[in-house]
Amino acid sequence: LSDSIGGSFSASSHRCHHKQKHCLPVPQCGALSISPLLFHPHTKGSQIIMDTTQKAVKRQASFCNAITFSNRPIVIYEQVRLKITKKQCCWSGALRLGFTSKDPSRINPDTLPKYACPDLVSQSGFWAKALPEEFANEGNIIAFWVDKKGRVFYRVNDSAAMLFFSGVRTAEPLWALIDVYGLTRGVQLLDSEIIPPDCLRPRSFTAIRRPSLRRDTEDTRLSVSLCDLNLQEETFHVTATTCPIPQNSLNSQHSHLLPSQLESDLRFHHLRGPHVKILDDQTVARLEHAREERTLVFTSRPLRINETIFVKINKSNAVRTGTLAYGVTSCDPSTLRPSDLPYNPESLVDRKEFWAICRVVVPLQSGDILGFVVNLDGELHLSHNGAGTGMQVCVDCSQPLWMFFVLHGAVMQIRLLGSTILAERLGLSTPSSPTSTPSSPTVLCSGVSDPILSTCGSGPLCSSISGTAPNSPISLPESPISPSVSGPWGDECTICYENMVDTVIYSCGHMCLCYSCGLKLKKMANACCPICRRAIKDIIKTYRST
Repeated sequence: LSDSIGGSFSASSHRCHHKQKHCLPVPQCGALSISPLLFHPHTKGSQIIMDTTQKAVKRQASFCNAITFSNRPIVIYEQVRLKITKKQCCWSGALRLGFTSKDPSRINPDTLPKYACPDLVSQSGFWAKALPEEFANEGNIIAFWVDKKGRVFYRVNDSAAMLFFSGVRTAEPLWALIDVYGLTRGVQLLDSEIIPPDCLRPRSFTAIRRPSLRRDTEDTRLSVSLCDLNLQEETFHVTATTCPIPQNSLNSQHSHLLPSQLESDLRFHHLRGPHVKILDDQTVARLEHAREERTLVFTSRPLRINETIFVKINKSNAVRTGTLAYGVTSCDPSTLRPSDLPYNPESLVDRKEFWAICRVVVPLQSGDILGFVVNLDGELHLSHNGAGTGMQVCVDCSQPLWMFFVLHGAVMQIRLLGSTILAERLGLSTPSSPTSTPSSPTVLCSGVSDPILSTCGSGPLCSSISGTAPNSPISLPESPISPSVSGPWGDECTICYENMVDTVIYSCGHMCLCYSCGLKLKKMANACCPICRRAIKDIIKTYRST
């Protein structure tokens, strides 16, 4: 005989051949003399690393291939208790918990699938379901057990018992099944407890909401609904067509867009706009019914040069118009108060610190991943789902810069996935690429009303100002000509592309405009140089000598 995933059974199987079902014994109140519950030493996923005590496991890479089992069968009402020791925020989904009637010692580890859900639970003798992500935080203690009716319950820390799923066959020995999946990177088994029904008071069944299979298609934090197919309750009838895209597919997609290792020290600053809430240190969401939108959030620390920050759009609403705004500032968020954050974030450029703000022009959907990096030349580059979109704005990187985001329009929730110095992993444009040429006309100050000054409609909407930042250099550069300009008189104006360049911008010294466009640009609020983004103090017309 062989089991459903290739492991061989001996002739003397644990299968029950009696006509009448016999459940596993129900213990009395108090402790039973049983051996400690450990992880099975051999049958485990290829990414699992186990300590010598067999009580702690860790997934070494990826987001899957981390299925584990207990070393012995559990007893009815025995609470399998484990502590989440490591969380990795760049994935979707979390711990999968359940039971199996297959002896792990008879399962070939090489035949274990990547996922407990839906791969294992689609086979006979396996039952499992995803733990809700909001419970998968480091330090949480999760306990789960099965009763004599085959119902599985769980609790988090000291919370009341909650119904997880049902349909487990208790007539056979059952081993615990733990898939260290997605957000969950490491777990530790604690001493199990056996609490019979007369000692346990779970939450009333009538008060328990049954898991809904109506999923929000825009919510990327899904529980894999194929797990729910194993509930096997008489009042629960579903078909496979109701299943959304499982987290397995989402994580597989994300794994191609992200480096194998991400630094996780980047958090959101506690200062935030009043119309945004912090779900955890790395996730923020906009209030659903706020009339006004003051939704600024900041990073907890300044950016590092060539550090790529990855941000995931956790939730979007296609009905709304508008998109995510972002930028950098030399202003330490700790020096601000919530009342300092305006309704219109573009008014921040009127402050004395350095502020630069842009908007993402491509439509954003749930699950999209954005990458932001500031290089040594002060160029802020953006990528969208692995595709570089080029330089968005030039910033003053001679001083510490915090990044900020404004949740607007369709963007309802974002998450900081982490950061890495390996910017080339995302295929971001380099300074020598055409998309990052300093003289590119795709970056202009916001507030442009003149049709001539808004000819770069396909470029990102940006606005920035250096203001009176004390660290900003004000001396003229050695060569006031843009590096991409071959001669002072041989190129066209970078705004109108009709007239010849004949104007110097003071005080940066760049020559990139005709006098007509220079006058219009100077009259704009927060006027700044199209190349270096420094404030325009004056424009000087030049004349060719004959």
